[in-house]
Amino acid sequence: MKQAVEQEVNKIYCENCIDTMARMPSEFIDLTVTSPPYDNLRTYNGYSFDFEKVASELFRVTKRGGVVVWVVADATIDGSETGTSFKQALYFKSIGFNIGDTMIWRKSNPFNWGSNYYYPQCFEYMFVLCKGTPTRFNLMRDRAIINAGKQFYQTRRGTDDRMEYDNKKVTLAEVGKRYNVWDIAVESQPEHPAPFPKQLASDHIISWSNAGDLVYDPFMGSGTTAAMAVRNERNFIGSEISQEYCDIANERVRRECARPRQMNLGYEQESNLARGTTAADGEGRRGMMNE
Repeated sequence: MKQAVEQEVNKIYCENCIDTMARMPSEFIDLTVTSPPYDNLRTYNGYSFDFEKVASELFRVTKRGGVVVWVVADATIDGSETGTSFKQALYFKSIGFNIGDTMIWRKSNPFNWGSNYYYPQCFEYMFVLCKGTPTRFNLMRDRAIINAGKQFYQTRRGTDDRMEYDNKKVTLAEVGKRYNVWDIAVESQPEHPAPFPKQLASDHIISWSNAGDLVYDPFMGSGTTAAMAVRNERNFIGSEISQEYCDIANERVRRECARPRQMNLGYEQESNLARGTTAADGEGRRGMMNE
């Protein structure tokens, strides 16, 4: 039997994510938000990863009702897209995750101009993978309703496949739930080939977790997920195999921790969560893992 030891959270571990997850007990993580190196689009300082091992460990460490947001795209090789994104989503499903949603990140400022044969590429997939039914769902409501204030009677499809009207009158609200295609600009950093946009990470963290929850990124890169977890009053754990990227990520988290505390966009009220610090600070809220 493995012996339980104290293990810092609010820390980025400079190691293979398999090693980090191996120390976690089962059903430990509330939410994972990540974008792994995919195909040959991101060399990631020469490192590669074993997808199936990572996927299996993510299923084990994710809490029942927890979510993994897996952001991926496909390379085009010899005239064909690889289809790696769909293969990975189907593998996640085969080991027990539900594919709760296939969301689209539509890049409002794409840099890919395509080829002479196809339209320019301007999106990536965001697979929302659920271990059961999500227990946290703070869905964004920022879509303006065109006919806000208009009243109408609800309809439903009857057993004969014809539309039927209810007696209940409904008034359209000012705003509705955001659709699952998100328009977010690409961000660039000289130190990292493909940094997460801050808004993309933040909006997923808000959507699928609550204040005080534990957010994980197995491919932390330049630290966007950790920084946005701090900004939104969540705890975090990160894994990053490149020391260069670990240093960048820790500095970003340090700067985020130094900012005046305020909740992002008013979606949630301030909490009393004690904020952790980065690995560089040598401190952090401590949690229990298995060695």
